[in-house]
Order: sequence, then C-alpha cells, then structure tokens
Amino acid sequence: MRLRHIEVFHAIMQAGTISGAAQLLHISQPAVTKVLQHCELQLGMPLFDRVRGKLYPTPEAQRLFVEIDKLNRDLVGIRRLAANLKSGESEQVRLVATPALAMAIVPAAMTPWCKAYPNANCSLATHHTREIVSALLLGEADLALSLQDPRHPGIKAEVIAAGMMVALCPLGSPEAKGEGPLGLADISTEIVGLQSDDPLAGLLHHAGEALGQPLASRITVQTYQLARALVEAGVGMTLVDPFTAASADASKVRVRPLSPAVPVQLYLLSAASAPLGQASRRLVKFITAAAHEHLSRLP
Repeated sequence: MRLRHIEVFHAIMQAGTISGAAQLLHISQPAVTKVLQHCELQLGMPLFDRVRGKLYPTPEAQRLFVEIDKLNRDLVGIRRLAANLKSGESEQVRLVATPALAMAIVPAAMTPWCKAYPNANCSLATHHTREIVSALLLGEADLALSLQDPRHPGIKAEVIAAGMMVALCPLGSPEAKGEGPLGLADISTEIVGLQSDDPLAGLLHHAGEALGQPLASRITVQTYQLARALVEAGVGMTLVDPFTAASADASKVRVRPLSPAVPVQLYLLSAASAPLGQASRRLVKFITAAAHEHLSRLP
C-alpha cells in the first residue's frame, strides 16, 4: 500500500462513506473512489463490500485498520514536528556563555526572545572558554558566547559585536574627574586586576608594555562582575569589557574610554561540523541586538 492509499483507506474507515472521506481529505469523491480502487487492485482483494451504495469493511480491512491507525497517528506527529521545525519552536537551544556575558547580555536577549517565541525552549549554562570548546565539540551545546576566539579547528568563531575596553572609576577618584579617554599612564588609583590567564588581561598587559607602563594589581579577580562589584564598593578601579561596564551602577562609578584603545570582540562560537538550527539562528539575532544595545550605552 502506498501512503496515499493508506490516507484514503483511513479516511473511509473513519467517515464510513466515500463522501465523508472526501470531506476529511479535502478532495473530490471521484478521486477517493479512484484511489480506493487502485489500492484494492494492488492488494488483490476487496477492502469493502458494496451493499446498496454503502461500504462495509471486510474482516481483512478491519485487521488492516488496527495497524494503519497506529501509522496515521505517527504521520500526524510527523506533520506536527515538521510544522514546529518550520517555526523553530520544537528545537531546544543549548546556549553556553562565559560568566560575564551570561550576566550582561544573555538576560537582555532572552526577555524579547521569550516574548517573540513563547513555545520555544532554551537551556542556559556558564563556562569559561576552555570548557565551552569541549561542550561544543562533544555536542553538549549548540552555540556559545565568549570574548575570546579559541582558534580551534573544530570551532567556528564569528564576531557579532565589537567594542573597546573601558575604565570603571569609582566616583571621587582622580580618574573619575577627568575628561575624555583615560591614558594608562595617568592611572593612579589602585587597579582591581584580572587573572593573568584571562584573555582581556593579556590585551591590557601588551598595551601597558607598549607604553612602558606595566599594570600591576594587588587584588586580582577571576570574573569581570566581581571586579565591577569591587569598584562599586570603592575598593579601587578596574579595566573591563564594555558589556560588563554597561551594567555598572552609574551612581557609584564612571565609565571612561581608554587610551590607547584596546579592542574587544564578542564571538559567537559553534561546532564547525554542526550548522546552527533555525531556533538557534533566531536567538543569535536577539543576542546580537542586546550586545549592540549595551555598547550604545557607553560614552
């Protein structure tokens, strides 16, 4: 039996008549009759007894219907899945981000995404870039956000936003009172630094060395959010990415650009062997918009 035979047979069994089956399938009665005749011809046996214009299923048809009804439910499920895939609502998106980006950008992207796609599913996790690479390669995540390009042959890295590192200066500090870009050589307030293996710390180290002005720190932190919180508490100043700086408390700190400028790029990471699904691509649009909105808040 062909799929069309199965559809017509199931419709006749449900409706009990040719006309009823035609209405269920949205086709003409002659078309239903033709398919049924072709089906019976291929099977080599009648499926219905015709008595005074009415159809009565044969015992063989009754037995067939038990299995075909199961298949029909599967077909309905397949059609529903296809419709969901078209809309991207059945696909669960597994997003991983570094802690700073998870706190700064992801919430701003998820709010409009959830409103736009109320039936969509997403799981969120935070890792550092090294662990993110493993998650993507093992198929444990679909996409990720990082400020570092891991430069791994199995990872596709795409820049979706770019900005500059900035200084977070506590109000009342000499750095907060100045105007224009803050020169690294002009910093006198104690710096809350990033750990030496952090990618942004490496950028700052090279910038300081180029000026003959190494940036030493008595206090170092592992996360950018902690550095921001310490500045807001008045412990010192810090140099961080623009996404973390955009959510700083303006009543406690002032944001100033750096001189020389130290570029920062936001990377969308994914496995090179696994193209992003439709739901993932839609979420990326909201993430990109949120990132650019954060950048627009800075001086």
